[in-house]
Amino acid sequence: MKTKNLLFALALSIGLFATSCNSSDENEGDTIAPIEGKWSLVKVGATDNNGTETLGDPPQNVSGCNHDYIDLQLNNTLVSGDYDSKVSPCALTTLSGTYSKGDSKVTTVLNGVTTTYDIVNLTLTELKLKQGNLVWVYIR
Repeated sequence: MKTKNLLFALALSIGLFATSCNSSDENEGDTIAPIEGKWSLVKVGATDNNGTETLGDPPQNVSGCNHDYIDLQLNNTLVSGDYDSKVSPCALTTLSGTYSKGDSKVTTVLNGVTTTYDIVNLTLTELKLKQGNLVWVYIR
């Protein structure tokens, strides 16, 4: 009986060790939440030298208009939407480009300009990006 229990415990230990060391389950810093979707800009800000973050309402969001946005598509294309009232109330201007995501970063290409952001937070409802000391917060 002792031998059976010992063999059972040994087999269980080997099984647990083998499944815990499986490298195919690693996400390598990426999150499981999908980045694809339409994200509305709700906060912008910066971090100071001590790492303290200060966020506020985006000055680029025109009062009375929808929020500016980025729309990240499944085919790695993106549309950046900017609502502006300079020409007509809440006129929408869009730019098309591409993006790629990996290793907790997202890289965008708009008008031939490539920009890489760190993904600080990505959930089903929030996307927080950082570049240098600048911070952008988007929601779905």
